This record gives sequence, structure tokens and C-alpha cells, in this order.
Amino acid sequence: MTEEFANPLAAIPATGKILGLDLGTKTIGVAISDGMRYSATPLETIKRTKFTADAIRLDELIAQNNVVAIILGLPLNMDGSEGPRVQSTRAFARSLAQRITLPIAFWDERLSTSAVTRMMIEADMRRDRRAEVVDKLAASYILQGALDRLRN
Repeated sequence: MTEEFANPLAAIPATGKILGLDLGTKTIGVAISDGMRYSATPLETIKRTKFTADAIRLDELIAQNNVVAIILGLPLNMDGSEGPRVQSTRAFARSLAQRITLPIAFWDERLSTSAVTRMMIEADMRRDRRAEVVDKLAASYILQGALDRLRN
């Protein structure tokens, strides 16, 4: 078993804010932890264009919020295997790692979007509003899972 899966959060510093990312083909959902790392809060949704433009926006968010690490949702298949989306997520992480010095950790994001969508439907949120916020809420869901693991 690789170190990444034995303890995917091993490289995360002990203190400081963490940025959570839900990488989609059209958008990047962004969430941030509080300084004490108790909760993840949805921050924004970045409309994807070219990698460089996306990375510049992430650079800005990292600087504005004094971020010390990034948690990137890893879209594994339901059986735990890796498909094309995992490959593109890893490629994005490699490209991002060439631009920033922060540790980037992967976190299993299976069911995050469906769980968030189910919560929004139960809250009677309109479909158009759900579409606007689902990615940043999914990022928050992913980040919260990692924060909970870091505390335990």
C-alpha cells in the first residue's frame, strides 16, 4: 500500500487553514477550513478555462487566506478503482504542485456530490440554485471529511 493511501493526510501541517477542491470538468468547487480546523466552509466555484487561469485564481485564494495545504477530492470509482477522472485529477495536482510549495493531499470523494445534492433537495432548494452551489458544497463536504480524520 502506498503512503498516500496508508495515510493520505501525512504531509498536512499541524496548523493553518486548508483549501478543499472538488475538481470537475467545467468547474472547481472551493472550500476552506477555519484556522482551528473544526469546519469547512464553501468559498466559491471557479469556472474552468485554461489550467493557467484556474491556477492563478487558486494562487490568489491561497494568498488571501494564508492556506497551508490543499485537499483535492479524488473521484474513485465505486469499487475503489481508478478511472480517467482520477488520472486527470492527478495530472491537475502534478501541474499545480509545479506552481505552489504547499502539500497537496488526495481525499476519497465518492458520493460527495450525490450526498450534497440529496441535502439540497431535502432543503427544497430550486434546481437552478443547486447547480450554482453544488461544486463548492461538494468541496466543503470533501474537506470536512479530511478535517474530521485529522482531528481523530
